[in-house]
Amino acid sequence: MVDELLTEKEQIEAIRGWWRENGGYIIGGVVIGVALLLGWNYWKNQRDESALQASTIYESLAKEVARGDSEAARTTAANLYENYGSTVYADQARLAMAKLYMDQGRDQDAADELSAVLAEGEDGETQMLARLRLAKILLYQDKPQEVIDLLQGYRDTAFAARYSETLGDAYVVLGRTEDAVEAYTAALADDPNAPTVNRTLIQMKINDLPVTPVAAAANGGAASEQPIADDEVEQ
Repeated sequence: MVDELLTEKEQIEAIRGWWRENGGYIIGGVVIGVALLLGWNYWKNQRDESALQASTIYESLAKEVARGDSEAARTTAANLYENYGSTVYADQARLAMAKLYMDQGRDQDAADELSAVLAEGEDGETQMLARLRLAKILLYQDKPQEVIDLLQGYRDTAFAARYSETLGDAYVVLGRTEDAVEAYTAALADDPNAPTVNRTLIQMKINDLPVTPVAAAANGGAASEQPIADDEVEQ
């Protein structure tokens, strides 16, 4: 702070001296701040432009998948994987390609696409869905233990009921009736007001299990409940 008792000339000289000592830092800070702002705006614009381009390409892929055009779909999907891998559309493309491959009876190709989704991202909604679909393919491939390894430990997610039902199916294949009952019962704990599974179908699965004390208890406990005729829920 400039001393108020200094003469005007002394004040000017003091300001000049202060500026000689600190001006470079101030100018440097301003330049860095402007550069950071410009860099941020450039990065944001590039990101938005990339997302828009990826969205357009994904729309083309969706049409190719709907037509069953696997050659064109593979080319389009490869473009998304290679050039837009950081966008959500890359994982969405893998889900779409997995569906196309399953429709064509290429279950291992579908499994590979879904495994890639799990390998490339954290457990967001897309990864949770990929995990469920991969589990169903593994069941189709008669790999129940791999299903169990894949789905265990995911009971506190929006997919918990669907995971539990699929786990129950895997335990049935392995002849682990009590584990199957436990998994199916967990699936029935799904919110009946916003179901993600077909509760009636799951109860039928329990009813079809070999009679064991646990299965009998599950059947008996459900006997007093009114059956809930859910519409088939997409798995």
